[in-house]
Amino acid sequence: AGKSTMMKIITGFIPDFEGEVKVSGIDVSKYPLEVKRRIGYLPEHNPLYLDMYVKEYLHFVAQSYGLKKHTFSYVDDIIQKTGLTREYKKKIFQLSKGYRQRVGLAQALIHEPEILILDEPTTGLDPNQVIEVRELIKEIGKKKTVMLSTHIMQEVKAICQRVMVINKGNLISE
Repeated sequence: AGKSTMMKIITGFIPDFEGEVKVSGIDVSKYPLEVKRRIGYLPEHNPLYLDMYVKEYLHFVAQSYGLKKHTFSYVDDIIQKTGLTREYKKKIFQLSKGYRQRVGLAQALIHEPEILILDEPTTGLDPNQVIEVRELIKEIGKKKTVMLSTHIMQEVKAICQRVMVINKGNLISE
């Protein structure tokens, strides 16, 4: 349907496309770095450094966004918000898929973006993990704009306030 491709265009991961895309009024093709500063992105296949500890990885991501060491207390806050308190001392490869998704959400939120873009965030999770991640997304959605891609209608009903249906890259319903 073009969901993942659209998200990659919005986030600047696909730089060449036809048409115009703006995020918070900013043209993605003209100012991709400015757009990336405003977006937290969790792709469908969550790329993590598996040999790093959870907290170490989140500090690394914070540094890559240019956050200063004195703001690293925010890492502890994001660990708590994403439900990683019991797991933050583990290496990422030791985590279940559900906790790896939480690490992905934490890295997407670490720089306090205005917009959170999630591509199929509950795919492959067990039923309990799905419920936990859905609740986390709903909680985040109270304070941020969340764009969610899914083909699971129960997910849409459980999480979303506004729905757009895309078919072959075209908006067919809103």
